[in-house]
Amino acid sequence: MNGPQIINLPKFLDARGNLSFIEQEKHIPFVIKRAYWIYDVPGGECRGGHAYRNNEEFIISLSGSFDVVLNDGTERKVFSLNRSYHGLYVPKGLWREMENFSTNSLALILSSTDYDAHDYIRDYDEFLKLKRNGEI
Repeated sequence: MNGPQIINLPKFLDARGNLSFIEQEKHIPFVIKRAYWIYDVPGGECRGGHAYRNNEEFIISLSGSFDVVLNDGTERKVFSLNRSYHGLYVPKGLWREMENFSTNSLALILSSTDYDAHDYIRDYDEFLKLKRNGEI
């Protein structure tokens, strides 16, 4: 599976508290159009369960930990996120799920597009068909 990758962000250590930041098109390969966060996920619940036709994302665990499971239709990879100074770049056209949320975890997701319900592929069989046909 090519494309997804963990990206380390700048980290400044200080006795008063640490600082990290992210800049569009410098640390991530897209302009940020939208930001949203996921929190208070009940134990055992999963998030995601979809793919995007156009949207790219960068996912950061600001607090706690969780796993991001990516699938390109033939290969499945699990990325564990548990540090606020690195995140996962997720290109378009990959099925994604988020699971194993720790208590009080906080996921920040930066997106390359504005929200568009038509960009989502929510049916896994449809996703596989689109992948086989080279449509995503």
